[in-house]
Amino acid sequence: MSRVVAGRMTHRYEGELVVFHIGMQINKPWRPDLWLPVFAAMPKMLRELSADPGSGFLGYTLLLGSGGPYVVQYWSSAEKLYAYASNPSQEHRPAWARFNKTARKAPGAVGIWHETFVVERAESIFVSTKPMGLPAATEAVPITRNHDRARARIADGRMIATVPEAE
Repeated sequence: MSRVVAGRMTHRYEGELVVFHIGMQINKPWRPDLWLPVFAAMPKMLRELSADPGSGFLGYTLLLGSGGPYVVQYWSSAEKLYAYASNPSQEHRPAWARFNKTARKAPGAVGIWHETFVVERAESIFVSTKPMGLPAATEAVPITRNHDRARARIADGRMIATVPEAE
């Protein structure tokens, strides 16, 4: 279990950054035979991606939304995300085919959605939390005086942080 990191932290990352949201919406909760296979597919994909450092997958956060679970994923490039999504020998493509087959038999029982963001700049602050989000997916670094405010962190864009100045 991760420990709380005391103090003010941000992230450091250089290069392309893609934030990918993907989730499911359970429209007929009384039909677990239709939505449970969709629910069970994501952990397999996350395990597969987490075990492959060359995939471009940087990390994820699992959340619960109003309609069901969703995952915020971090990727090193859009091309690597698309390559994974379309590869028939990895978990996603067969799961997508199974979903489409089931969706035709029971339209509207379960929905899936995703959003892809290619991020030009990103800012983050985490105060006395366990590692999560961008710092967990990239590199967690202490916030320095010159990055004390969100405006300064986003202006830098690359979030290059250094060892904090002595107080």
